[in-house]
Amino acid sequence: MLPTSLYIHIPWCLRKCPYCDFNSHKSPESLPEKQYLSALLADFKADLTHFPTREIQSIFIGGGTPSLLSAETYALLFAQLQKLVPFAKDIEITLEANPGTVEQQRFTDYRQLGINRLSLGVQSFNPLHLKALGRIHDDKQAHKAIEAARYAGFNNLNIDIMHGLPGQSVDQGLEDLNIALAHRPEHLSWYQLTIEPNTLFYKSPPSLPTEDEAFLLEEQGLACLATNGYQRYEISAFCKTEQVARHNLNYWLFGDYYGIGAGAHGKITVDGQVFRTRKQRQPTDYLNPAKPFLAAKEQVNADSLVFEFMLNTSRLEQAIPHSLFTERTGLQGHILSPLLKKAAKRGLITLNNDFWQVTSLGRRYTNNLQAMFLPD
Repeated sequence: MLPTSLYIHIPWCLRKCPYCDFNSHKSPESLPEKQYLSALLADFKADLTHFPTREIQSIFIGGGTPSLLSAETYALLFAQLQKLVPFAKDIEITLEANPGTVEQQRFTDYRQLGINRLSLGVQSFNPLHLKALGRIHDDKQAHKAIEAARYAGFNNLNIDIMHGLPGQSVDQGLEDLNIALAHRPEHLSWYQLTIEPNTLFYKSPPSLPTEDEAFLLEEQGLACLATNGYQRYEISAFCKTEQVARHNLNYWLFGDYYGIGAGAHGKITVDGQVFRTRKQRQPTDYLNPAKPFLAAKEQVNADSLVFEFMLNTSRLEQAIPHSLFTERTGLQGHILSPLLKKAAKRGLITLNNDFWQVTSLGRRYTNNLQAMFLPD
């Protein structure tokens, strides 16, 4: 049985950030928490009529801004979910939080009800850059949120920091990183801002650092992280004492996951066949009892499986055993083997009889490596 996770999407934000391409919507004055809770449970029950019931290894509550919802709502949700599927004894439950929505008591309540990992979307500690990103918090609120998380008892904390921001110098990018490191988070997500379609930044592009500046910042930032004892285990994920993001690692190792909530995606394997699901994107549609929760369900064909497997696993620093391909896709290794040999000849991966692993050259040109596995 493949390891299985649960993703829960909370679609509301106080304000849409200009760089954000996630399914997020401005929150109404009064959030329909009870209605949304009922919808999430009904959505999951509907999934379980199509897919097998499995033990849940991890839960990730993303958004949007999940910290807008009360601890009481999550307590009720978890209690009902456990009536539907078993939770692993060591389950990891992550909640994303916006530093601009921090309430100490709420964080404490989150921790007490069983949420054991917090991911704070700080993005920057520079007031000017936070303003350029359209964030609702300032640098003081960012520090306060981290302190509140620690006071609440979270000993597995992730801090999101972006680099390559509008008007950001190399020194300013490193300063953000060093400030985050001073808080000694167990996990750090450090990634470059990308301009995505259907965002305000795409319509009105800001002035960003040059490619040379971005490369220099990444090079110096990686050295800084290593010096401070943070292990890079994925393109933009770093941790201390092996406290990896288990939920995300399941994605990257091509594990299965249910996805519930407005716009949530899922991936479930049934009898060797891999299915992708997508739920109604608009919250109004998702909450409309006349409409099904499921907006799309499709079986992934063999060519797409090869690409999707490599798209995910090539993000990791660890060696990938050849057996994982068959285990996670149901396909035989000879389908992938010629493509791996081609990538090895180009120096993008190392390859032997047991496993393959991305090289430093392959990491620098990850997009080129992944493109080699695109379907014809």
